[in-house]
Amino acid sequence: MEFYEIGNRLKTLRKEKGMTQEDVAVQLGITRQTLSKLEKGEIGKVSLLVFLKLLDLLGQELQIEEKKPFYYFDPKDL
Repeated sequence: MEFYEIGNRLKTLRKEKGMTQEDVAVQLGITRQTLSKLEKGEIGKVSLLVFLKLLDLLGQELQIEEKKPFYYFDPKDL
């Protein structure tokens, strides 16, 4: 998942809960501008603690999965 996709999802969840960017930013201890950039996918570097607090605030959790091998089709293998 790309940063902008994560950001869009977080923004949607925030709005569904009726929370403003300012509300969330204050609770996380970050600026509204930082949250805005995060929601746009413009920040790829935010502390894990802030990210986990944001997920908790929005009633979400982080799931980490083992990376599966990438196989691709190569026509010369036929």
